[in-house]
Amino acid sequence: MVSLIAEPAIIPAPGNPPKRISEFIGRVVTGAEGLSIALMESPTGWSEPGQRPDFDEYTVVLAGEVLVETEEEPLTVRAGQALHARAGEWVRYSTPAEGGARYLSVCLPAFSPDTVHRDQAAEA
Repeated sequence: MVSLIAEPAIIPAPGNPPKRISEFIGRVVTGAEGLSIALMESPTGWSEPGQRPDFDEYTVVLAGEVLVETEEEPLTVRAGQALHARAGEWVRYSTPAEGGARYLSVCLPAFSPDTVHRDQAAEA
């Protein structure tokens, strides 16, 4: 059966200044545990704690750019580009460039606060 998802759920986001997370598919909106798809809108200067999630995350930048720090090197993902962060890899996302960023995040399995494993020191 085809299902219309009339509107996303707005999910509280860590980081400062806050970004807007609109989940279209995932645990909150559809109860899906296998996949989540969310639109991220992050302002200039936003950053979040590092994380080592139990899920693969695909990031598709629609506008602006996202800085993704890894254990190997920092990567700048610009509009029209994508990034695949594999489960178990440490990453830290931010949008330091003027204008912030608008991007899609696809997580396999679905994002969960229990499986993202954010850095403790950064949350304290």
